[in-house]
Amino acid sequence: MHPHKSRRRYLVGMKNVLLLMVALVAIYFASTGYKTIPDITVKTPVTATKEVKSIAHLDVYDQLHLSRAGLQKSVFEYALRGWQKIDTAKAMLTIVDLSQPSSHKRLYVVDLFHKKLLFNTYVSHGRNSGDLVANQFSNAQSSFQSSLGFYQTLNTYMGKHGLSLQLKGLEKGFNDNVFNRNIVLHGADYVCEDFIRKTGRLGRSQGCPAVPYAESKGIIQAVKGGSCLFVYSPNPDYLKQSTYLSSAYTSL
Repeated sequence: MHPHKSRRRYLVGMKNVLLLMVALVAIYFASTGYKTIPDITVKTPVTATKEVKSIAHLDVYDQLHLSRAGLQKSVFEYALRGWQKIDTAKAMLTIVDLSQPSSHKRLYVVDLFHKKLLFNTYVSHGRNSGDLVANQFSNAQSSFQSSLGFYQTLNTYMGKHGLSLQLKGLEKGFNDNVFNRNIVLHGADYVCEDFIRKTGRLGRSQGCPAVPYAESKGIIQAVKGGSCLFVYSPNPDYLKQSTYLSSAYTSL
């Protein structure tokens, strides 16, 4: 017999033997109740998934050197804690740190997915919240004060300040009235370094987080459509009562 034909028959025979063995193994597992394919339909509890989501982004603080930009790690951790509980698919986190004076660049827009600090700039607080530092906060109509807590960004529109971004307050009693108060993110000419040089502080809004005109469009386009915004101050009442900072999520 030709050697090539003999080798071909041998390989075909071995293939048939292997197929027979695979079939016998499959029959065995089926008869004993074992599954040959792992069950991948088991769902991880929602809380565990969200905690993992938050823990996975804690290293962003160090990677982006946010301490050098003036943001305390505890504030970033608060922001992550709320972000993990908000129903959003966008890994975009905006922090307004009102513990800092308005002469500091206290707004941070962090892309958690790509691990980038997209914006770090000035942001105003409400005229009745304080002078250089905000220390009074309200959820009331015509208070002209800033509202603390977690927000969800909504849609854009063209208003008297140009391109503006509607906001939805997510915390009852702290900021859930901001939509009715017309508290929005917008650009303003009183949010600039010239104003700081003349007065020692930024100009103040009617409660809106206003940003420099030159950066307002980029910020709004980056965060619109359901991302998380966190307005922070070390206010004891807020920190104690916020459902987003509850003790159930104190360990990140």
